[in-house]
Amino acid sequence: MKQGPFRIAVGDADVGAIAYPAKTPIATLLLAHGAGAPQRHPYMVGTAERLRARHVSVVTFDFEYTERGRKVPDPGDALEACLAAAFEATKARADGPLFAGGKSMGGRIATQCAAAGAGAGAAKVMIDPKGLVLLGYPLHPPGKPTQLRDRHLPRVHAPMLFVQGTRDAFGTKDEIGPLVAKLVKTSPATRFYEVVGGDHSHAVLKRDGVPQDTVYERIADAISGWMREQL
Repeated sequence: MKQGPFRIAVGDADVGAIAYPAKTPIATLLLAHGAGAPQRHPYMVGTAERLRARHVSVVTFDFEYTERGRKVPDPGDALEACLAAAFEATKARADGPLFAGGKSMGGRIATQCAAAGAGAGAAKVMIDPKGLVLLGYPLHPPGKPTQLRDRHLPRVHAPMLFVQGTRDAFGTKDEIGPLVAKLVKTSPATRFYEVVGGDHSHAVLKRDGVPQDTVYERIADAISGWMREQL
């Protein structure tokens, strides 16, 4: 994989992407950004670099609305089409098996693309990743615990890793934990990594006494370790 920016065709348009090739890579992760932060956000770049140091090549990209400078996300079918195009483009240059996932909305869209029968009326999955890495899965909008976004998840046959903070307003440990327990029945390698004290971006409070960099390094360890298990 060649390092640096490149373009991905999405229908009649294109979007920007960045490749972070690892030395002696074990696999590649396509990492989609969340609703409010593009691929060059420090969280995205930091995650890519930490995984790269752990022998995981990473590709990030911007959804079309971000590419065009808009703040409101595109409709679901457009988001899915963009991620599916990014997956196919990454597959052509991937170092080893290809995983997918993302931060918040990006992870949710990845699961929708990997769910059988889901995604813009598709009759089959739009992507076929080795596994899905979900960083702060948005199970529901903050303060609206009954508006769940989990109906499609049992149709995802690829294993999933949920990396969730215990203070995440989009889904707490008590909400994500039981969900993962159910998903393990259809996808035995699905796991839950708890970020103690973490919010939606896995930021912890200073009073917790754990440096933020340490939290992020542990998350990278958990992701790379889980990916190795799938191989």
